[in-house]
Amino acid sequence: MKPFFVYILECSDGSYYTGHTDNIETRISQHQRGEIKCYTQTRLPVETVFVQTFQTRYEALAAERQIKNWSRRKKKALIDQQWNNLVLFSKGKNKS
Repeated sequence: MKPFFVYILECSDGSYYTGHTDNIETRISQHQRGEIKCYTQTRLPVETVFVQTFQTRYEALAAERQIKNWSRRKKKALIDQQWNNLVLFSKGKNKS
C-alpha cells in the first residue's frame, strides 16, 4: 500500500504552507522549482519543516485540513515537537 504524506513548508517570507501528497520527494521538488501554481510560487525558496506519513489519502487530507486551520503558533509547536504547547494551544489557553 502506497503511503500518503502531510507536509509543512516554510516560505522565504517566514509563512507556512501545508499540503498533502503521495510522492513527497517529487512534490517538494516541484514547490522548490516554482512549478506548482499556489501560495509557494511567489515565496521561494521554501524549506521542508515537517512531514508526517499516513496510510490513506483520506487521513492525509483530513490532517492537512486540520493543520491549515491552526494558528501559526500551534503549527510552530507541531514543527518543533513541543507537545505540551501543542496541547496548551489546542485548549485555547495562553492566548498571549
